[in-house]
Amino acid sequence: MCKRKKLALPAMLLLFAALVGCNVSSTNTDRENALSYDNAVQELEIFVKDIAPESISAPLDINIAEPDAASVLADIDTFPIMVAGSGQIDIEIAAATEMSAAAPDDWMNVIAERFNGENRTIGGKTVSVSIRKITSGEVVTYMTDGGYRPDLYAPSNYAWGEMLKAHGFNVITLADRLLGNTAGILMEKKTHETFTAKYGDVTVDKVLEASLAGDLTFAYTNPFTSSTGLNIFTAMLHAFDPDNPLSAAASEKLLAYQRKSPPVAYTTAVLRDQASKGIIKAMVMEEQAYHNTPELKDYVYIPQGIRHDHPVYTFDYVSPERQEAARLFAEYCLSAQSQKLGDEKGFNLHNEYREQSSGLDGAGFISAQKLWKQSKDGGRPIIAVFVADISGSMDGLPLNGLKESLVSASNFIGANNYVGLVSYDSNVYVNLEIGEFDDLQRAYFSGGVKSLSAGGGTATYDAVLVGLSMLLKKQQELPEAKLMLFVLSDGQQNEGYLYSRVAPIVGGLQIPIYSIAYN
Repeated sequence: MCKRKKLALPAMLLLFAALVGCNVSSTNTDRENALSYDNAVQELEIFVKDIAPESISAPLDINIAEPDAASVLADIDTFPIMVAGSGQIDIEIAAATEMSAAAPDDWMNVIAERFNGENRTIGGKTVSVSIRKITSGEVVTYMTDGGYRPDLYAPSNYAWGEMLKAHGFNVITLADRLLGNTAGILMEKKTHETFTAKYGDVTVDKVLEASLAGDLTFAYTNPFTSSTGLNIFTAMLHAFDPDNPLSAAASEKLLAYQRKSPPVAYTTAVLRDQASKGIIKAMVMEEQAYHNTPELKDYVYIPQGIRHDHPVYTFDYVSPERQEAARLFAEYCLSAQSQKLGDEKGFNLHNEYREQSSGLDGAGFISAQKLWKQSKDGGRPIIAVFVADISGSMDGLPLNGLKESLVSASNFIGANNYVGLVSYDSNVYVNLEIGEFDDLQRAYFSGGVKSLSAGGGTATYDAVLVGLSMLLKKQQELPEAKLMLFVLSDGQQNEGYLYSRVAPIVGGLQIPIYSIAYN
């Protein structure tokens, strides 16, 4: 599984926007061994007949409460502290993942360790910093909806700071640039050659033109979490209507584009992994990530949109003493030694690049996110099946977390979509047939989830096949719908069909499958 945590909310709040999960059919091996679509459908039905899932009537839940935004957010400690300070004055920094993760994406972690080791003082008190690894967009979500209050915020670009201002925060800019970086478009070399031969230089508007013409498949990331996604998405809106990126005309063109675009990835790290396997030929990417991924040597990078220069902010709720500590650390980050390390980590490239502004302010970026949420499915309904692990190892906290997150997230699924529920232990159970997610279906879904209990083995791939069969059958009624399967589990399969047996079927069907890990 991909992540070991309770559940990545707000990932679940963005359910149908391509979550953090791993596509079961994402490897080259799966694709090489994949059956044809027709053969995959035939084999699927043979397998499902052998599995013989049991139908269970979901009870009606009449006690569904509408949650507030804070109640559905995972604990902030879901996002790890990468460096823990121990000074008498210790300030917490919410830092973008490209500089707070594992090497080579660990520039701020290294700088923080150096800073902490120097035992600097303010008014006779030792000063240190703690670094929390969290995406730029998730910081805004947790500050506006979850009450999170970091001492410093170091996002990838200034759009997030402007959004906080629009939300009413008194943002104090300590530096407009900690580290230089850009975001842009990444194309596989042969794809780039074909593209430029027909369309000329690579620009956002020409990429959109090629995508709408069917000459290019372009993948981008979630603008609620990914700085690159927000950057390029707003550049797309600007390309649709330079005079008013939020106009009805831009919205209509976006809707047409979304009908052709692939599912949106949660972060650029997901796209980087897929590109390194040769699966995606054109996508958004940050330059530092491109620079540090040798597997992408056969790709061409072209900067676009606004710069990603990692501004750093503090806030008026931070005490004067802690603000002074914040300024001390910001100055340390800007020292020649710290910047030299940034160069080594792949930052400060393309310093000559002049950004292409989308013309949006903080409120405009927020409106753009809302516009994306309304149009992300291209006007097509989603058919989704949730596959819940109820094996013995899920007993207790994992299953309780699964129930809580599914019930809470169900309040954010649009009524125009279609949802079903499958559970599994050693056997597979259809707890709720797929139906339009109106209030009645939502109540049955909630009742089905709350009635789950744990025990037995883990027949994961049997349940995946049953869920896929349900999706295909419903698609016959709604041929234009998008299909998605979500697998919620705490571990590996130990009963039923093996992955090697199932993978050719999944590869042939090409239905996105996302996994969310518990415990």
